[in-house]
Amino acid sequence: MKKTILLTALVLSGLTSFAQSNDEKNIKLFYKKALTESKAYTWLEYLSNDIGARLSGSQNAQLAVNYTKSQLESLGLDKVYLQEVMVPHWVRGEKESAFILNGKVKTAVPICALGGSVATAKTGLTAEVVEVQGIKELAELGDKVKGKIVFFNRPMNPENIETFISYGACVDQRFAGAKEAAKLGAVGTIVRSMNLRLDDFPHTGAQSYGDLPKEQYIPTAAISTNGAELLSATLKSNPSLKFYFKQSCETLPDALSYNVIGELTGTVTPENILVVGGHLDSWDLADGSQDDGAGVVQSMEVVRILKNLNYKPKNTIRVVLFMNEENGGKGGAKYEEVSKQKNENHIFALESDSGGFSPRGFSIEADDANLKKIQGFRDFFEPYLVHSFTIGHAGSDISHLTSKAIVKAGLKPDSQRYFDYHHAANDKFDAVNKRELELGAATMTSLLYLLDQTGIEMPKAN
Repeated sequence: MKKTILLTALVLSGLTSFAQSNDEKNIKLFYKKALTESKAYTWLEYLSNDIGARLSGSQNAQLAVNYTKSQLESLGLDKVYLQEVMVPHWVRGEKESAFILNGKVKTAVPICALGGSVATAKTGLTAEVVEVQGIKELAELGDKVKGKIVFFNRPMNPENIETFISYGACVDQRFAGAKEAAKLGAVGTIVRSMNLRLDDFPHTGAQSYGDLPKEQYIPTAAISTNGAELLSATLKSNPSLKFYFKQSCETLPDALSYNVIGELTGTVTPENILVVGGHLDSWDLADGSQDDGAGVVQSMEVVRILKNLNYKPKNTIRVVLFMNEENGGKGGAKYEEVSKQKNENHIFALESDSGGFSPRGFSIEADDANLKKIQGFRDFFEPYLVHSFTIGHAGSDISHLTSKAIVKAGLKPDSQRYFDYHHAANDKFDAVNKRELELGAATMTSLLYLLDQTGIEMPKAN
């Protein structure tokens, strides 16, 4: 009887193994390769610790272009090349300073200039402060803000589990706050950092004066969340207090830079292109390890895994390391411009620009048929604790792509800690967990592989 039970168990075990599909076996192999022999963490260490911050137009941005191109060439891809793109060149200058001036009490608070801002006068800027919760409240005040510094203090909502929803709900005050305040005669703006926790790190980010004439530009800076709380509390006790800040940033002429591109040529339909990528530039306060060094090295790891396994893709797989996502989006726009000129056909694009945390799924831009198709892959990902396949924004750089029929997806890592580091001085190499980074790369490889194998659902002709 015991022998019969044992034999039955062995047969069932064999059947289970035999029944495992080639796709399941390959995906398991992708994860194994990523977790045991990945180069992603080593690449990230070099980008972060040997090169550092990579703001568009900077010398470090060029060093990153040179390094990633050389590493892609070492993988033995079919093609590796650079794509020229002109990018904005904004520089921060000297470290910013700021003080709350409450009567005779002078209290320093951490600030940083927002990207694209103009400088204050060399002696700084001092004015009374008006606190608002957003652009709508600013508009209601009208000319009451004339000659004053507008303090945008709408916090990110902690109730949202998906923290990018909280970010999206208040980032308009950072991007357009200075423009709207300038229209009403304000002399400067201070914006609460896009951060869910209370700390002393101001978070930079892009802002725009829109179509304002240059003579109306006013300086704008982010203040740390602790600083924002202190300023708000002090204003309640003394609405007549003044605020001082000084910054020396400037915008230089546009600079020549590059997208870095590598290819595995398709063996069946090479004219169809699948893109995987992240953005090579970062803000200048830190190493940009989460944003977006992680996405860069994960994208490189995808093609390393496939090449290492001697995978012959049906379609052309192209890794693109975009330049200038942070303060202009010129790399993504240039890539699409050149693709149109060449009449290229992209059928799928995958971006990683949400940090190197544990992967949870994908945010998908697709019609109903292709959304259903990708959601049908869930069982392949369930063993790896990847479960979220939902409609949503896929990525800034791939948003430019406009092929006739294209599916887009963004890697969706756990987002709870992302805004602790986003655009701040603590976005350094030690903020990234090696294993989480590698799991993200394997997850990306798996989805790209499945779409290469199956293609996308083409729209039906009318």
